[in-house]
Amino acid sequence: MFKALLLTQTEGGAPHAAVTGLEDGQLPAGDVLVQVACSTLNYKDALAITGRAPVVRHYPMVPGIDFAGMVVESSDRRYRPGDPVLINGWGVGESHWGGLAQKARVKAGWLLPLPGGMTPSHAMAIGTAGYTAMLCVMALQQNGVAIDHGPVLVTGANGGVGSIAIALLSRLGFTVHAATGRPHEAEHLKALGASEVIDRSTLNAPGKPLQKERWAAAIDSVGSHTLVNVCASLRYGGVVAACGLAQGMDFPGTVAPFILRGVTLAGIDSVMAPYARRAKAWDRLAREMPPDLLARNTLTVGLADAPAVAARLLDGQVRGRVVVDVNA
Repeated sequence: MFKALLLTQTEGGAPHAAVTGLEDGQLPAGDVLVQVACSTLNYKDALAITGRAPVVRHYPMVPGIDFAGMVVESSDRRYRPGDPVLINGWGVGESHWGGLAQKARVKAGWLLPLPGGMTPSHAMAIGTAGYTAMLCVMALQQNGVAIDHGPVLVTGANGGVGSIAIALLSRLGFTVHAATGRPHEAEHLKALGASEVIDRSTLNAPGKPLQKERWAAAIDSVGSHTLVNVCASLRYGGVVAACGLAQGMDFPGTVAPFILRGVTLAGIDSVMAPYARRAKAWDRLAREMPPDLLARNTLTVGLADAPAVAARLLDGQVRGRVVVDVNA
């Protein structure tokens, strides 16, 4: 038997989350059985657990879109018992049982070897949010954004993606501006590396198609009017990496920034990204993300605490990253 946070549906269709004892035989099919050490709570996990959005494809479901742990059994020659591994995306926690459990069985092609020197808790303090942040940083650099081009804006700055994006960009030498709805967290954001903190209310309402040129680039996890205003405020040739929809999945804007200022909108998908891109992102995270900074940006909770923390996360009451110790 092992413990898992299992989502079932009530008669009214709402999800019900409870820590439940399960057997290995109840796990879905896969090539590799993993003893999970840590998982996380991401925005998508919180939506699944609370039922505030139709994230889960079928029930019952174990949520958790990422995890790190050790291989117990493998029918794939790429992995052997004892190998430390991690996973992000691939529908885990949505259509395939995920990481908020002490065991998981998944396809070998979904896994990555845990980078050398990185512990499972370190990996999950980064998690899908940090991995997505690194994909965004890589996209900006691949599109030619350089330190001397000007400041880079990070929206949703107190969230998992935003907070790690600030730290990564600052460590690379970029001047970082942080947009947040929690101005009382300004000192925390500056400790991560932000040089300026702005109120998100200046970005989240309808604005002009073209606005004052303020930033050379941006990483946006918010979407909707915020993303539109960010595009309208980029300098000529600016780049924005879009990776989230905390405000909404609509884009109520115009083509003006793209055809009059040469702005590039780079979409970031962390779920189905190819292996080589994933491996490169995690290799860089292992080298560029200091563990001490992660510790200041991370809350660790037990499996039974996950539902309550998920609701707080969606209500904007949690900053940074949430690691779930599934054995606590």
